[in-house]
Amino acid sequence: MMQRRVAILVKGYPRLSETFIAQEIAGLQDRGLGQLIVSLRQPGETKVHPVHRRITAPVLYLPEYLKDDPPRVKRGREFAERQPGFAEAERLFQADLARDRTANRYRRFGQACVLAAELPKDVGWLHTHYLHTPASVARYAATILGLGWSFSAHAKDIWTSQAWELSEKLDSSAFGVTCTASNLDYLRSLASQPKRVELVYHGLDLAGIVPPERVPWNGERPFRIVSVGRAVEKKGYGDLIRALAGLKGRNWRFDHVGGGALAKTLKERAEKAGIADRITWHGSRERGEVFDLLEKADLFVLPSRIARSGDRDGLPNVLMEAQAHRLPVVSTRVSAIPELVTDGETGLLVEERDPKALGQAIARLMDDQPLALRLAEAGEIRVREQFSPEPGLDRVASLLGEALGARAA
Repeated sequence: MMQRRVAILVKGYPRLSETFIAQEIAGLQDRGLGQLIVSLRQPGETKVHPVHRRITAPVLYLPEYLKDDPPRVKRGREFAERQPGFAEAERLFQADLARDRTANRYRRFGQACVLAAELPKDVGWLHTHYLHTPASVARYAATILGLGWSFSAHAKDIWTSQAWELSEKLDSSAFGVTCTASNLDYLRSLASQPKRVELVYHGLDLAGIVPPERVPWNGERPFRIVSVGRAVEKKGYGDLIRALAGLKGRNWRFDHVGGGALAKTLKERAEKAGIADRITWHGSRERGEVFDLLEKADLFVLPSRIARSGDRDGLPNVLMEAQAHRLPVVSTRVSAIPELVTDGETGLLVEERDPKALGQAIARLMDDQPLALRLAEAGEIRVREQFSPEPGLDRVASLLGEALGARAA
């Protein structure tokens, strides 16, 4: 009998900001699950994570915009129209369009038709990362072909989507997983069958991270603060600039890693605050370079906030990586961060959008090195013991394997 595969739908591939997805794909590969990666966007990044190099699954790139390849879109539409499930898929699309008449809706239905036409015959299930646009494509395509589909929900896709759309997708999918308890509670509140959504921490493979021996900071050199994250609203770096400006009289340096639309604005704010000469903006960097900075740092800060759109962090990998390097961390009480960081035990937490409290937390760890070392050691122990990726990978592999088996029976 032919070995069946799962199509894994993603927004783009490969993406440095989504290594947690690549980690899951690699983990499923290690467990013997055949996969086809389906990307809604063309690759747009030159740097890749080591985990991307491990993945052997082929990638099917859908037309990012329908105007990019009209003949391909036309062939997809003609194929889809001949399928028994097309009428129902079009009904779902029209219902969505009536409530959100945007070009994005047309694009997703067109991509779904192309996917339905080009999906290899040995693919027996669709699994999508994110409940917004990739899930729309998965839902339409699965309906056209009469296949089942499932999802992994993360953060932005949940908190920036309308409740009606989430509810309908939850009820249409066979099952889903999400990576934080706060996500789980919200999604279950919208689902007619709440138990079909499960909590699966994606965790992080920390086996290759060997923490350095930490020596207490003695004030003879600048206190080294590091943060890793895109320069976007939900990361809260404007709050960190204001917090550091309030510590202008202290001896510190700050390294930021990550690109993003707000990078220029943040640099201008640092210049205006008179602290630009103490900040290094590294832009995007590969994993080895990030780890070098973490090894040399005294503190990791992630000032996450809820953006005006509702977007927010889930359970940031960078916090886990910092803790695995035995670094003390300062962050905010946003989303699932308190599921990882317990204030006063494995790090310090402050309220979002509070630069004064953020600055006080940084100063506290500068001044109390025994506390900083204790938090760092406790954080490392907890992240290694409770946030291993293996249990989550086993569960997702089991769910997808059962789904494939049921379809083949």
